[in-house]
Amino acid sequence: MAVTQTIGYGVLYYAFSVFLVPMQRDLGAGGAQVAAALTTAVLTTALCAPLIGRWLDAHGGRALMSIGSVLGTLAVLAWSQVTSLAQLYGVFLAVGVASAMVLYEPAFAVIVGWFDGHENGRATALLALTIVAGFASTIFLPLAGLLVEHHGWRTALIILAVSYGTVAIPFHALVLRRPARAAVAGDRTARRVDLVKAAVRARPFWLLVAAFTAHGGAVATIGVLLVTYLIHLGHPPVFAASVAGLLGVLSVTGRVVTTGLRRRWSAAAVAAAVFALQGLGALALPLAGGSAVGAIGCVLVFGLGFGVGTITLPYLLAERYGTAAYASLSGRVAMFSVAAKAAAPVAAIALAQAVGYHWVMVAVVSACAVAAFALLAYHHL
Repeated sequence: MAVTQTIGYGVLYYAFSVFLVPMQRDLGAGGAQVAAALTTAVLTTALCAPLIGRWLDAHGGRALMSIGSVLGTLAVLAWSQVTSLAQLYGVFLAVGVASAMVLYEPAFAVIVGWFDGHENGRATALLALTIVAGFASTIFLPLAGLLVEHHGWRTALIILAVSYGTVAIPFHALVLRRPARAAVAGDRTARRVDLVKAAVRARPFWLLVAAFTAHGGAVATIGVLLVTYLIHLGHPPVFAASVAGLLGVLSVTGRVVTTGLRRRWSAAAVAAAVFALQGLGALALPLAGGSAVGAIGCVLVFGLGFGVGTITLPYLLAERYGTAAYASLSGRVAMFSVAAKAAAPVAAIALAQAVGYHWVMVAVVSACAVAAFALLAYHHL
């Protein structure tokens, strides 16, 4: 599953930046108009997340992820044939639906259910998935660049679509387990509905929503604007891109460290400390980021928490609420956190244009602080 996630993220999202310029040229559109397609996909994923979660809890991931893999493959093939912005946006609506069916949230739900009652095995599986998938950008950005250089962006997309479909469709159809049939399906459904209702009426769930929505927005903002901000601080573009590239590697490092620390301390407390450390990194960037050493140091501090939210949320949900309604609750959190990942960079760009990039860093620091305090409050409940 880790391999399918890596290819899925690489094909559906990380390659997009490589295709941005040639798509602009062929479609006769501006960069913002083309980039809006990706925002459309992310928001669609957020809107679909609750419905997908309920389906996963009721029926398991085998059929859903198989259909999602087919849809993702067809969507990328259709992407290779678009000739207008309207067609591009339509394709990325399909990409958003497919993403909700096959990427992190459903994959985590399958793993949580697969290792029900085996906490150590579940933690190891989640870590393995996020480590391998964490290298998606490292693998697929240069790969997509080579394919575009040698074959053009349309043929490159066809190659990527066929590669994804060849791996993901058979895996999801043949390897994932069918859900166990409950003796009394109605009782199981009623229990799941009661769990969800009780959770969303209580404070702990909304503290998790606040923490991971704020953190998702902060991480997305840095991920999108870091190169631009480092250039704004006076660094050459090549240096800025190289330093920003550390985020992918550091996200893997942070996940490994966090998993190790969680064996001794509460997962919520560990994540809160990491989020606070990220806030310090973002706070120091305007002050120390003008020098090469300072910029690298600040990015290292922030980058250690870049992927921590991804691996911590599944653990906290399963720990508090069990596995019966995990996907439903995860979907409800994702509706907010994924939407924040789509909206925060757009809002940050507008803020930077209005009052300057330093205020963007203030907003990132504030979001990290909200995430840290929310998790501390959750830990003390």
